[in-house]
Amino acid sequence: MALNVVAIIDDEADMRASVGQWMNLSGFQPELFDSAEAALARLGPDYPGVVITDIKMPGMDGMALLRRLQSIDPGLPVIMMTGHGDVPMAVEAMRIGAFDFVEKPFDPEKLAELTRKALAARQIALDNRALRREFSDDSVSIRRLMGESPVMQRLRETILDVAQADGNVLVVGETGTGKRLIAGALHATGPRAGKPFVVMNCASVPEDRIEPMLFGGEGWSEKPLIAQADGGTLCLHDVEALPQPVQARLLETINDADPGTPGGVPRNLRIIAVSTVLGASEPPPEVMRKDLYFRLAAFVIDAPPLRSRAEDILTLFTHFTVQFAEEYGCEPPGLNAGDAANLVQAPWPGNVRQLINLAERAVLQARRGEPNLSALLLDDGFEADALSGPGAKPLKEHVDAFEKMLIDHALRRNQGSVSAVMAELALPRRTLNEKMAKYGLSRSDYL
Repeated sequence: MALNVVAIIDDEADMRASVGQWMNLSGFQPELFDSAEAALARLGPDYPGVVITDIKMPGMDGMALLRRLQSIDPGLPVIMMTGHGDVPMAVEAMRIGAFDFVEKPFDPEKLAELTRKALAARQIALDNRALRREFSDDSVSIRRLMGESPVMQRLRETILDVAQADGNVLVVGETGTGKRLIAGALHATGPRAGKPFVVMNCASVPEDRIEPMLFGGEGWSEKPLIAQADGGTLCLHDVEALPQPVQARLLETINDADPGTPGGVPRNLRIIAVSTVLGASEPPPEVMRKDLYFRLAAFVIDAPPLRSRAEDILTLFTHFTVQFAEEYGCEPPGLNAGDAANLVQAPWPGNVRQLINLAERAVLQARRGEPNLSALLLDDGFEADALSGPGAKPLKEHVDAFEKMLIDHALRRNQGSVSAVMAELALPRRTLNEKMAKYGLSRSDYL
């Protein structure tokens, strides 16, 4: 949800009320404070909005407040309101870290537009911060790389370990397994977080533009990507699509480039290569030079296919149907035992991406009536034998997955009330507690 909270701080009641009224009319949610001291009681780390403050106030003035807020949360945008004689002070505030300033009397439309820009910047900062926390805080139950199967737990641990190293990384796996998300997580949870994260999809760029786009050169006026990534991460999707001459130059860059020489490129960057073709062993020479492969594959992370994570399938499906139901303004579809069994044992060649598409279609179908998941699976190209034939997964996997889904749904409906879930599922407290522990379900996640 987009942020719209604005803290307005001014000791003059008329000015405070006037700015607050205009912010409200402009679609923002104003919070009014008559002093910096009063505002500080509300403005903690991760404040979900921005600050508009006067500079000259009795007690703690705007400059002192700005310095205090910078120490609390350096990413909190602060817009300064100043009189004509205070413009030099406002310029100094910009140097310290203010987002911008407006001079009284100011154009309300200009202030509203400036506030929108500040809120957009705040949204990005909080989203990136939340992403880093999701991967570093084991208490968070729903991570961007979702699932509590052993293979996913190992994957998250591997990401946290590899993120702290500085060698190049090769992320491999089937289509739809979340390789791009893994690449982003490696950057967001490592020491280069906050530095440039530059992405190039090698397969989508015409061959004659790949080399100048990466390295610059005659006829290329923009800053080359490898220079843009200085100090941060260069992420190359579909890296196997690089032409052989570009592979040779990339290898030379990794081995020999010296940023101190004319035309040199930055040495201080990490490369994360992403591929659906390469694997954990050396590639065929027609796909990639072996010497480049081994420079890129200092660490190899294999994104697990969905079929190897049967325990996660119903959790993921439920999560995505709830998301789409909120988006389309309807109730998420329910699952019967047959639907759940078919979801768990389907082969999922398109992996999580295919599951997301199916979840959206199931929600759209539910708006018109009862969804038929088995029919949707067949429409997706799954053979009926694949759903119920010899390759089907053991009964225990279906039972566990279905049981976890039922408890998860009941906790969600009852907002974490254990007594209500006990009554709905006719389970004694001890049994429910044991099953919640078994499936990694925590009451606090549903409150």
